Amino acid sequence: MDAIALLPCQRHLFEVPDDVSYLDAAAWSPLPRAVREAGEAGLLVKSRPWAHPREAVPAQAERARAAAARLVGATADDVAIVGSVSHAMATAAANLPVAPGGRVLRVADEFPSLRYAFDRLAAARGLIVEDVPRPGDGDWTAALLAAVERPGAPPVALATLTPSHWTDGGLIDLDRLAPVLHAAGAALVIDATQAAGAVPVDVGRWRPDFLAFPTYKWTLGPYALAFLYAAPHRQDGAPIEENNGNRPPAFGARRYDRGELNDPVLLPMAAAGLDLVLSLDVSAVAARLRLLTDRLEEGIVGLGLSAAARHLRAPNILGLRAPGGLPLGLVDRLRREGVYASERSGALRLSPHVWADEGDVDRCVAALRRAL
Repeated sequence: MDAIALLPCQRHLFEVPDDVSYLDAAAWSPLPRAVREAGEAGLLVKSRPWAHPREAVPAQAERARAAAARLVGATADDVAIVGSVSHAMATAAANLPVAPGGRVLRVADEFPSLRYAFDRLAAARGLIVEDVPRPGDGDWTAALLAAVERPGAPPVALATLTPSHWTDGGLIDLDRLAPVLHAAGAALVIDATQAAGAVPVDVGRWRPDFLAFPTYKWTLGPYALAFLYAAPHRQDGAPIEENNGNRPPAFGARRYDRGELNDPVLLPMAAAGLDLVLSLDVSAVAARLRLLTDRLEEGIVGLGLSAAARHLRAPNILGLRAPGGLPLGLVDRLRREGVYASERSGALRLSPHVWADEGDVDRCVAALRRAL
């Protein structure tokens, strides 16, 4: 039995109408019913505070922290609760003792929240920022390995990477890259925004100094909440904001927790989304999404669109490009037919999640055929 049969479509858990093909999880996900209900219950806590003791809220923070830790193979003590991935990256940049003269290695056209804090760090510490150009053959991993090992280049002091390129799902194989970076003595920071909840993420295997992900995409949670993993040897640093909750006796990655941590709305929502993803088994989720994105690729044959080879793309995102660029207004035309996707850096980004089925894929392909 194939993986898509082992993990059937989970549309019944969501409020996605049958005539909507929502293939934009990489932008933000719809909320599962259980997550919406958790948020509504949380609103009552704030609406009627006399009926809900505040002392009960910190347990929700620890529930969410523990679920986030399980998702990435960490312990709860290794995970901080922050407001966004940019907050997490600013924290990471502030707590990396890198020597001057080395390189900060990343891919070209990287997402801003993974650039800005490290641009500032590079300017302050005398580091050289190297954006590895998009490879003509689509093999980001080979291009990054060549950059790390390039003869005569300054040493790599820090690599800021993602498991796939956010614009089109181009695979960045951290299983191959992480050991090479560690052997070179480089620090490693990972933005798992487009991976956590959709593909397996394992800090034990990659051994990053820091890794972060938000809750509003693949982990099916709310906006304005994210998690930061800090390796044990990076947990004695300083937070970028001091508050009563992250000062001693706070320990481990809790030293990096955000202020106003005990949100009675967002924390239960995040925990409910994470619990759902964990209950489905992320490996099974990835297998299902691979079959859906492969079906999308097969359906666009003959339309003048191209995608990276299957072994060079992540299972959860399919990026489609056209030789002369995508037609103007393509995303709007698809939306008018009930198909939702994004255009990112010249690619039509299609990103199904567990609510999507073969019918959504076929509706998208039919809409593309009419539009093109």
